[in-house]
Amino acid sequence: MHDLGVTFSRRQSKRHHHQSSPPLAAQDGHAQSQAPTVSAGRDIDEVVEISEGISDSEPKEDEQVVTASRTRVHGLKRSLSARHLSFISLGGTLGTGLFITAGTSLAMAGPGGALVSYAFLGGIVFFLMSSLGELATFMPISGSFNEYSSRFGDPAIGFALGWNYWFNYVCVAASELVAVGIIMRNYLPHVNGVVWSIISAAILLGLNLFSVRGYAEAEFWFAAIKVVTVIVFIVIGIIVAAGGLGGHTYGVENWKIESAPFHDGVPGVLATLVLTGYAFQGTEVVGIIAGEAADPIRTVPKAIRQVFWRILLFYVGCIFIIGLIIPHNDSSLVNASTDNIGQSPFTMVFSKAGLKPAADVMNAIILTTVLSAGNTCIYIATRTLWNLAMLGQAPAVFRKVTKSGIPLYSLGLSLGISTGVFLLSLIGSQVVYTWVLSLAGITGFVSWLGIAFSHIRFRGAYVRQGYDVNDLPYRSALYPFGPVLCLVVITVIVFGQGWPSFAGGTFHAKTFVTSYVSIPVMVALYLFWKLGKKSKWVRLDEADVLRDSIFDPTSSIYAPDRNSREVRDQNVLLASSQDSLASVATGFKFSTM
Repeated sequence: MHDLGVTFSRRQSKRHHHQSSPPLAAQDGHAQSQAPTVSAGRDIDEVVEISEGISDSEPKEDEQVVTASRTRVHGLKRSLSARHLSFISLGGTLGTGLFITAGTSLAMAGPGGALVSYAFLGGIVFFLMSSLGELATFMPISGSFNEYSSRFGDPAIGFALGWNYWFNYVCVAASELVAVGIIMRNYLPHVNGVVWSIISAAILLGLNLFSVRGYAEAEFWFAAIKVVTVIVFIVIGIIVAAGGLGGHTYGVENWKIESAPFHDGVPGVLATLVLTGYAFQGTEVVGIIAGEAADPIRTVPKAIRQVFWRILLFYVGCIFIIGLIIPHNDSSLVNASTDNIGQSPFTMVFSKAGLKPAADVMNAIILTTVLSAGNTCIYIATRTLWNLAMLGQAPAVFRKVTKSGIPLYSLGLSLGISTGVFLLSLIGSQVVYTWVLSLAGITGFVSWLGIAFSHIRFRGAYVRQGYDVNDLPYRSALYPFGPVLCLVVITVIVFGQGWPSFAGGTFHAKTFVTSYVSIPVMVALYLFWKLGKKSKWVRLDEADVLRDSIFDPTSSIYAPDRNSREVRDQNVLLASSQDSLASVATGFKFSTM
C-alpha cells in the first residue's frame, strides 16, 4: 500500500483564495483572538488532481462562481435533494437490528426492560444526532466524523476513527452479502448462495458507480418499503392486541407473566443496551450525505428533527407492540436469523393476525433491507476513504473522482475488500471470517464517541474565536448536557459490553477477546499517526472553524449574512476608516489655515 503519510500535490486556484482575518472586535464576554488560517490537512484552494479517464478540465468561466466552488475544489457533487435526505434519515437505520434481533432484547429484559432500553438509548441517539446536526449544518463535509476529530481534537484521533469506521462498514457490507445468499436459499434452494451474493455485489457497484443520485434513489425506495412495513406492522399489531384480529385479546397480559415486565431487572436492561445500540447504528449517515446535499442548511436540520419521531414511532412503538403480543419467555424469540425469518417477531405478529404468507412477505422485506444496508455501507466506506485521502491520511489515489463526482478508486477498494471478507466466510468453519468481523465490533459506538467529542471541541473553538452561537443555522438540544451524557453512556457501553465473559464466576476468554479486540487496534492506529507524524493537540483558538463552512467564501453554501462577527468586524473597520479620514481632513484643514 502507498505511504499513508502522502502529502497533497496541489495547484493554486486563480480565484477565491481565502485567508481568515483577525476579528476587530471580540464578542462580549469572550477574549479577542485571531481567527485561524487554513491548517492541517488541505488548503481551501487545493484542486483535486484527476488522472487519465477522469475529469481534469478546469471549470468554464461562468462556472467559477461561489455556488460552484465546492464541486470545483473538492470534486464531489452537491446533488441530493430534501426528498433524499428525509427518506434516507427516516429509513436508514431500519434493518435487521429491528426486524430480527428485537426479539432477543425482549427475551433478555422482558417487555418493560426492552422498552426502557430502546427508549433510553433512543434518547442518547437523539442527543447524538442533535450534535451531529449542528456540525453537519454549519460544516457539511462528506466523510465528516474523522475530519471533525482531526480539526478540533488531534489528527491522530481522526486517523484512527476514520480507518476504523471505514473497516467497520466494509465488514458490515460483507456480512450483508452473506445474508443475501442465505435469504435466497428460501426461494431457490438448489442455487448456490454464493451466486446471489456476487450478483448483489454487482448491484451495489452499479448503484454507487455512476452518480450519488443512483445511491440516493435506491435508498429512497428501500427506505420507503421499510417505513411502510413498520407502519403496517404497528397498525396490525394494535388491532391484534385489542382482539380485532387473531381471535384473542392480549391487552397487557404478557406484562404480567413470569418475571415480567422487567425480566432480570436492571442487569437485563443493561444487557440489552449493546443490542439496542447496534439496532440504532447507521443513524449517523445523515452526517456523511450532508457533504453532497444540494441545500444542507435547510435539509439537514429537517432530517435531524425527524430523528425524535422516528425513534418514538419506529423503534419504541414496535418494541411496545411486540411486547404486548409475544411473551418474553417464548423460545422462538432467540432463534430469529436471516435463515430463520419465521422466528422474527414481526413474522410472529403477522402470523397471529392470521396473515398466512407472513414469512414469505418478511423474507422479501428483509432481502430489500439487506440490500439497502449493503448499499449504504459501500457509500459510507467510499466517502470515508475519500475523506481520509483528502486529509493526507490515505494514499493520494483515493481522492480522485470521476466527472460525475464518484470517488472511483475509493469505491473499488471498499467494494473489493468487502467481497474479499465475504469470501472468507466460505473458508472452513468461518473462524477467520468471524475474527475479522470482531475487529470491527465496537467501531460504530466509537464513532458516536467521536461525534460527541468533536461537537464539544467545535463549540468551544467557535465561541473562543468570537463567533456568535445564534449565527449557527442549527443548534443542538440542551448543550452541553447532551454531548456530555452521550460521552458517558457510550463509554460505559463500550467498556461494559464484555461483561458476559465474567458472568457466572467463570472467565470466558474467547468472549472477552471478541468483545474488546477492536480497542487495541484503535489504540495502535492512534499511536501510529501520533508518533509517526508527531501530530499535536489542536488549540481551541487555533482550530479551523471556517473551511468548508457557511462562513467560508469559497464554499458553495457560503452565507455571509449569518456571520455577525464578520458584519461586526466590517462595521468596526468602516468606523475606524471614517475616523481616520476625519482626522486626515481635520489635519489638512488646520495645515491650510
